[in-house]
Amino acid sequence: MEEFDMKQVIMEAESLQGYLTSKDNAYLKKLDELYNQTMQQFTRLDTAADIKEKDAAETEIIALYDKMGKILQEICKEVPQLKVYSFITDFASHAEASRVMAKLRSSETGHNEFIYYTQRAFEMLFKLAYSGSHEDSKNYLISKTPVTVPVQNYAVHKICDIDHKIENTVMCVMLRGALLPSMIMSKEIEEYSSHGYVTPFALFKIKRDDTKKVDDMQYVLNLDMSYFNLEELNGKDLIFADPMNATGGSLITVVKYLERQGVKPKSISCFHVISSLKGALCAARALKNCTVYTLWMDPALNSAAYILPGLGDAGDRINGIDEAEHPRNMIQLIADYGATIAGLYRHQLRAIENVVLQNK
Repeated sequence: MEEFDMKQVIMEAESLQGYLTSKDNAYLKKLDELYNQTMQQFTRLDTAADIKEKDAAETEIIALYDKMGKILQEICKEVPQLKVYSFITDFASHAEASRVMAKLRSSETGHNEFIYYTQRAFEMLFKLAYSGSHEDSKNYLISKTPVTVPVQNYAVHKICDIDHKIENTVMCVMLRGALLPSMIMSKEIEEYSSHGYVTPFALFKIKRDDTKKVDDMQYVLNLDMSYFNLEELNGKDLIFADPMNATGGSLITVVKYLERQGVKPKSISCFHVISSLKGALCAARALKNCTVYTLWMDPALNSAAYILPGLGDAGDRINGIDEAEHPRNMIQLIADYGATIAGLYRHQLRAIENVVLQNK
């Protein structure tokens, strides 16, 4: 990792590769081979001359995916920091995740529907990480209802007490695709906290250099356009909620920078709709006390470091596509979310506003 003029932090792809073990690389190589075989069947499926050939291609694709799935499950058993929703939940929950993922992956899923399923995905991930057990103590929610006849009515609801898990958290936002998912996770924490805890936010302007390939990729953290308070991060449970984890490079760049500034996180939790195996392994190997929660794990990356089969650019599908000459800043992005989302996440937006104004 190198610093330039104290305004940028850059991590090279070579640094990421150094975190992986020889066994990690062997698994990745095997999955690349299987996925290359699968792509040959994709071509066969697209060009099938008749239904018989199409059925044969689909059968082979399913068989190859089953093989890859078994390998991924084997790896996750060996690396307990990797928590894949579809691997560790019951069958009914697995089916729910499959339906959500199918909608998110579909090229026919429009902007508003994509946001809806993104919200569902991160609510499921929150439950995976923070749901309590029957043995936990309980919190009671007393709700005042609109029914006033014959007297004002109230209802009592019981939830697990998970304050000790969630009330030391800080949301670390790797702009820009991670902005709305981070707000969703913070809202879940607020709702499950018995004290209405609203997480502080730390905002990091980081991007990878998409002119480069996977083997020479650079991850650039722009400190001038980042807003965070180091004191609020030290000793905290840091949460990163990003739709996609392709290589783990942006996450590792941010955390390694914070550590060099003296920040010692109590824990690091990463939440993703999709993580590639490589990205998940890099995060787990590189960062202390880090757990990667992902709704789904994909097996491969292409030469441009995009996840395969993936779902496209999640940031663009959540936020829309910027004009090349006029990229939107964070305030414009939030404005484009509209009044509904702004109202739903008003406490989160106030916390974001506070950190930006305090660190100007």
